[in-house]
Amino acid sequence: MGKARRTGRQRARHDSCDPRPGTAFGAPPSDADLRGRLFDLLGEAFDALDEPDEHRLDSVTASVAALCDASTTRRPVVLTLLGSMVSATTRAWQLGWQPADVHRLVGRRLGAPEQSVAVDAMRHELAQYAPASVDPSWLAQLRELADGRTLPPSTSWIDDRRAAGTDWFTLVSQVVPVLHLVTRLPELERLTPLPGEARAAAPAPRDEAGDARVPDERILSRVRMLLAKAESTTFEAEAATFTAGAQALMARHSIDAALLARGTDRPARGEAMGRRIGIDNPYEGQKASLLQAVASANRCRTVWSRELGFATVVGFETDLDTVELLFTSLLVQANRTLAAAGSRTDVYGGSRTRSFRQSFLAAFAHRIGERLQEARAREEAQAAAAHSNGRELVPILAARAEQVDEAMAMWFPHVRRTRASLPRDAEGWHSGRSAADRAQLAASPRLEGRG
Repeated sequence: MGKARRTGRQRARHDSCDPRPGTAFGAPPSDADLRGRLFDLLGEAFDALDEPDEHRLDSVTASVAALCDASTTRRPVVLTLLGSMVSATTRAWQLGWQPADVHRLVGRRLGAPEQSVAVDAMRHELAQYAPASVDPSWLAQLRELADGRTLPPSTSWIDDRRAAGTDWFTLVSQVVPVLHLVTRLPELERLTPLPGEARAAAPAPRDEAGDARVPDERILSRVRMLLAKAESTTFEAEAATFTAGAQALMARHSIDAALLARGTDRPARGEAMGRRIGIDNPYEGQKASLLQAVASANRCRTVWSRELGFATVVGFETDLDTVELLFTSLLVQANRTLAAAGSRTDVYGGSRTRSFRQSFLAAFAHRIGERLQEARAREEAQAAAAHSNGRELVPILAARAEQVDEAMAMWFPHVRRTRASLPRDAEGWHSGRSAADRAQLAASPRLEGRG
């Protein structure tokens, strides 16, 4: 009673005189005070990102950067940022996300600098587990995403970036949006064991002579070599021979794996699994149709998550390898043909390029599906006739198809079927079918070296 009340402006001026945010009457802030202050600022930043409000976000970013820059507040604030990223990343794994999924979405929603931050944060989180307890596919994803970069063992990734010359404002402006995006991730299907819960693969199945049968990498290397020859030769007949050999080898590889997996409990070979493959704009619907055509011909099923930019392919590992390699190669070939075709105009001079390309890709996917189904039927018949126990092939493949269906039902109990839009450009449709007839059923040269 009787005391004068300071105005908001006076109060702000008084508080700004204290160079240590969060202090009272000159006392040094405790770590708990700093963490509370940081969480309040992060909450404001998240609100600014949700709205969005760039001016407010810049103001909050500057405040966080000031906390990181001051020697009296730097360590607890940086440790809290690191801990927040670890917690958010751990929760992302629990929601079903994998490193490649997070990287893809960060690139789709934010940009390349933020993708690099996400990779460092994921490496930092996964470093707390024994490598043998992390699914091998996760470690492979992380190695590819890191692109050979390593962190000094004595520093955090934030320290490493600061040592490389990144200023605090830039660093915070990259970290906060990534943290915001990761904390807002929806739940996905958990396709692999969580980090810390993976078990070492069982011994590889052996043939009648007792020799280990692990043909995957050797066969895929042979396939890539044949495909590279097919794409490098200028003689169509020679290219067709190389391509047919590669496709036959991939088909037989899948069938041999089916026979080898019989009676084993080896997870990497004997169970249906899922793999997410990116589907990006433009013409994402037509690209999803191409992936579905390739997957169906290789005994796999697909579910497209359009808003997240990927499709989940469910099948056996060897079939998934084939799907990923073929889809990427065919997409590159289709894009190359479209680029050479150039733009299109209608009789009134208006652009019909988009309609032409949509129709082209729709027809390309449809015809590729026909070709692959024909090749699959041929190879299965030849393999059954040539195999010593070929009579068992049909029930084995039927059992594998049943396992794929069961995995689909478990991961995707509610799937809505969509129908592709009808093509509207006759020239695009005929051009697409013609390009599909010429397409090499091959892996792209840029995938050389990948397993």
